[in-house]
Amino acid sequence: MLIGLVRESVMQCFCHTCSRAPHLPVALHRTQIPITKVKTKPRGIQTIANQPKRVQFVTTEVRCQEKTRGGLRYEVILGEAEPKVQPPKKQQLSPKNSMSVQDIEEKLKAAEERRQLLESNKMAALSAKMSKIEEANRKRDEYNNQFITTTKEALDQKMGQHVEKREAIITDLKSKMKDHIENVEKTRLTLEQQTDEVRTAIEDKLKTASQQRDDNIKKMLERLKEHEEQVQKVREQNTQRLQQLDAAIQEKLGQARTRKEQIEQEQREKLRNHLNKSMEVKQFVEETVKARISGVAAFIEDKLATALLKREEQIRRKSDIAKKYVNMPPPFP
Repeated sequence: MLIGLVRESVMQCFCHTCSRAPHLPVALHRTQIPITKVKTKPRGIQTIANQPKRVQFVTTEVRCQEKTRGGLRYEVILGEAEPKVQPPKKQQLSPKNSMSVQDIEEKLKAAEERRQLLESNKMAALSAKMSKIEEANRKRDEYNNQFITTTKEALDQKMGQHVEKREAIITDLKSKMKDHIENVEKTRLTLEQQTDEVRTAIEDKLKTASQQRDDNIKKMLERLKEHEEQVQKVREQNTQRLQQLDAAIQEKLGQARTRKEQIEQEQREKLRNHLNKSMEVKQFVEETVKARISGVAAFIEDKLATALLKREEQIRRKSDIAKKYVNMPPPFP
């Protein structure tokens, strides 16, 4: 029986095509395992009967040997039997002694003393922390006061330097502004002199320009008179030319009208001839189309007839082949 169990376990591990593999239990995921509450027993004296039974194991050895390609042979060798050793029996525990009232009172007193000692230690630690905090606050105040005094002295010194620099800058600006005002006054005087000179020059130029303008106006009037006379001459010449052109145009229009009538008559005759020819061509085309349609219809009918004959021939051949296959005996009785 043991050898059979070992053989089955080995075959289960290495051979996936075994016939007993489908009967093996399916592995479950840890989330699919049902949760069961463990029944705990009250603590107490355990008897030898309640102790779990020891399982007797037999020492075995499995040897694997490859006999053929793709095949394995397993050998199970049993070891020597070990001597049975009985487990030592546990001694029965004696029940605990009951405590007296005096012992309980002593324990309560000791607990009260420990609590008081803990409270005193906590208060001492808190007082030490408070003293450290006060010392830190005092040092911080001293540092802040020292910082305020030093910064105030530095600011006073900087303000003094700034005031001195400001006064020096103001005096420098005043001297520069005085020089600038003097330069502006000088430039103003020179500009006034220049404006007076420019004004006199402009007045002289305006006088000469007005004289030249009057002379130019007189010359322009004389030229305009000459131009009017020339325009009148040109207008008369143009009227004469227009009259000549009008007569020539009327003559050409009469010639064009007669020419147009002749061309229209010729076009009518050409259209009449063209219509006659088109009617003849239309009749000829209709006759040819009818002849072609009749020829095509006859050709299509011939094609359809030949196609029907071919189809019937193919159907007959297929039916003959099917009859042969139906009448043939089966290959394997």
